[in-house]
Amino acid sequence: MKTNLKHYTVAKALDGFVYNELEGKGLFGLSGALTIQPEYQRNYIYNDGKKDVAVIDSLLKGYPLGLIYFNVTADGLEVLDGQQRITSVGRFVTGKFAIKVEGREQTFSSLPPEDQGRIVDSELLVYECSGTEREIKDWFQTINISGVPLTPQELLNAIYSGPFVTLAKAEFSNSANANLQKWGSYIKGDPKRQEVLAEALSWVATSQQLNVDAYLAQHRLDDSISGLKTYFTSVVDWIGSVFIRTPDKEMRGLEWGRLYETFHSKSYNASTVNARVSSLLGDPAVHKRRGVYEYVLGGGTDPRLLAVRVFDEKTIATRYAQQTVNAEAGAASNCPVCAAGGNTNKTRIYRRSEMDADHVTAWSKGGATDLANCEMLCIPHNRSKGNF
Repeated sequence: MKTNLKHYTVAKALDGFVYNELEGKGLFGLSGALTIQPEYQRNYIYNDGKKDVAVIDSLLKGYPLGLIYFNVTADGLEVLDGQQRITSVGRFVTGKFAIKVEGREQTFSSLPPEDQGRIVDSELLVYECSGTEREIKDWFQTINISGVPLTPQELLNAIYSGPFVTLAKAEFSNSANANLQKWGSYIKGDPKRQEVLAEALSWVATSQQLNVDAYLAQHRLDDSISGLKTYFTSVVDWIGSVFIRTPDKEMRGLEWGRLYETFHSKSYNASTVNARVSSLLGDPAVHKRRGVYEYVLGGGTDPRLLAVRVFDEKTIATRYAQQTVNAEAGAASNCPVCAAGGNTNKTRIYRRSEMDADHVTAWSKGGATDLANCEMLCIPHNRSKGNF
């Protein structure tokens, strides 16, 4: 890859600057010759009131912004590294945010002329790079190791940049999309950091026995994301049709793609599901509340999903002592099952470490996890009985 060092003023770099609120692509500079956010670039993430302000503060103090890299293409230039810094300056110069100077809010237009000049006359050191697509993207990955690291999906967007990723970002990474609030009930992550898109891709790719890399490779040049949108919408609609309640916080970030594939062909009575979920979420014995939904979908057969509360040590010690005293008095085993049998264990007194605490009435049938419902069994009999 060839590089050529150039010097641009901020004013020249920002000539023709356009900020696209949709965050897809298309922020331009250098009188239209520079694409500041090409397809492989991540979304603008410096607008947190700290990083963007720090960029402007650096310019006002005369500090350099560091090296910037442009990629030379057949159509002009595109920013390889530095889009967050350039966009921050462009947004400030065009009045998109303010900074505090000596305790007062100041936009670019309200700054004294000498401070405005200090910003727009600042010099940017730019390496213009020429190379193959692979060389450029390898370099993009390398230089983005520092600073705010790329998320895995941001990196995939760069590798598989093209019309499909551009359309997918416009749908799933667009903070203006009215569906984001609904999706946020079920999906954990920042759309701007591509985490909603990552989940959508994971769902559809897994349904086709592919990983996300392979799925993106297959669809990179597609000019439609209809398959991705249809599958994603099917999953979200299915969740809402089975769990008709206002989404619980525990529902956010569950493996909905896997649950959809496992259970979507099964019919449910939504009212019954809702009542069962409410009951389990209110049960103090349920420690893993996020497991409630899969437990209900699976017909309530796997209590391991709930991490149901076990008997505490005091209860176990009390019940063991009571059973052992009674067993010794009656010359029988302290395991009631052994005592009822006819083998050599009929009179065996087990040590506490050789016994498990068991629910007399199964928890799944309403049995409480307390002393009255606790019975000590030898380990083989407890495990052969089956828990819960």
